[in-house]
Amino acid sequence: MPEHEDGEASATLDVPRPEPLRTFFRIDEVRREDGRVRYVGESYVPERTLLRKLVPPFRDAGYDVDIEADGDGHVVVATPFDRGRDGIPWLNVALFAATVCSTLFVGAYGWYYVGWEEIAANPLTILRAWPFTAAVLGVLMTHELGHYAAGRYHGVSVSLPYVIPFVFPFGTLGAVIRMRGRMPSRKVLFDIGAAGPLAGLVATVVVTVVGLSLDPIRVPAELANASGTMIRFNNPPLLDIIAALIGQPTAYDDPTLTAHPVVIGGWVGMFFTLLNLLPVGQLDGGHIVRAMVGPRQETVAALVPGALFSIAAYLYFWRGLGIDESVGLWGFWGVFSLVIAFNGPADPDDEERLGWARFAVGLATFALGALCFLLVPIQVVSG
Repeated sequence: MPEHEDGEASATLDVPRPEPLRTFFRIDEVRREDGRVRYVGESYVPERTLLRKLVPPFRDAGYDVDIEADGDGHVVVATPFDRGRDGIPWLNVALFAATVCSTLFVGAYGWYYVGWEEIAANPLTILRAWPFTAAVLGVLMTHELGHYAAGRYHGVSVSLPYVIPFVFPFGTLGAVIRMRGRMPSRKVLFDIGAAGPLAGLVATVVVTVVGLSLDPIRVPAELANASGTMIRFNNPPLLDIIAALIGQPTAYDDPTLTAHPVVIGGWVGMFFTLLNLLPVGQLDGGHIVRAMVGPRQETVAALVPGALFSIAAYLYFWRGLGIDESVGLWGFWGVFSLVIAFNGPADPDDEERLGWARFAVGLATFALGALCFLLVPIQVVSG
């Protein structure tokens, strides 16, 4: 049952009562409910103004704060930062374990050429793909933990990463975190948004260097000499730059040799970084641009779906590529960006502009992301 006290007695409750709350809000009742503190009363100023006044002192006291309507009045809801962090995060653990299994299987069958019969006879043969799994999950988890670390540094309540298992070609659809509560300022929004891509790109470069430095693997002769079609993952500019700098090839004249599957971990890191940097909605690029240019971010976001649909149309009508190649990929992300652009960006409480240092970091982040872009990431070619 919730605990509450009314009237003058409510002043004796051991709860935060920062000066802006007493100044700009009439407190009629204070309740404790499921770890939260609810201040029932009436605001003397508009809700947005009240939030701007309340967020800093409540954050200093260890609480996220929000406002709810309550009939003709208002309720200020203060939630402790550590809410939901106690105990074992079983869902995160289960999804991570499932994704380890899915990437091991996909890696073994699709990238290490371990046959169905061999896997059926001894399922542990999928462990041959552990370097592929380590590479793919390494870049994805580093990206998300960059967000997590920045969120914790700024006192924003963020979840641990949720990794999404899938099937071919990578065994995963990526990873996400959830941010709880309101974003206190554009500076914090920028730091959290940029931390993921920058951390992920560092991991991507490391994984790519390691993968290119490893010996190539041998493709079974029956596959190397088979006729028909095959899927090719084209190199983004960043991958070619890294290969040139360390003097390693990304392809071989011998059709029975192919780059080590760890390189695919780098490819995945580059591609997911590119998609996350689309400047729409709650994607990393949306957070960064919202922090850099303020509410005008929505104008930028409105242009993104049209740009992606235009790329798909160009590849289909002028390049003659099929839907099963990059046409469908860009078309899907056009629809997806339209949906998340419609849902809108984050809305920080403090609209103070970024300094030039953060603005320069933002431009550099998008410049690095541009090195991960190519018109045709995936292509079907005849063998």
